[in-house]
Amino acid sequence: MSSDERPRVTPLPPAGASWLDRPGTIRVLWIAFIAVLAITVAAELLVHLHPRFRLERWFGFHAAWGFLSCVAMVLFANLLGIFLRRPDDYYAQRPEWPDGEERSGD
Repeated sequence: MSSDERPRVTPLPPAGASWLDRPGTIRVLWIAFIAVLAITVAAELLVHLHPRFRLERWFGFHAAWGFLSCVAMVLFANLLGIFLRRPDDYYAQRPEWPDGEERSGD
C-alpha cells in the first residue's frame, strides 16, 4: 500500500470536549447553514419585495449585498489591525523611569 492509498483518519477530540468539536457535527452544521442560506435566497421568489432602486430588482441582490458587505468589513478590520498592532510583549514591558528607580504596584 503506497502512502497515497492510506485511509484518511480524522483525530478524535479530547475527552470532555464539546459536541461542537466532533467532525460529524461540524459537517452537519455546515450543511444546515448552507440550506438555510439557499432557502432564504429562494424565498425571494415567493415574497413580494418593494425595491426602491433598480439594483434591488435583481434576484439575489440582498444576499450578494450582505456577502460583499461582510467581505468589506473583514478587509477593513485587517487594514485597521495593521495600524493598531502592538508587539507581543507590549504589556510586559516596564516603563523606564527618569530617576532609574523601580516602582511597585505593577
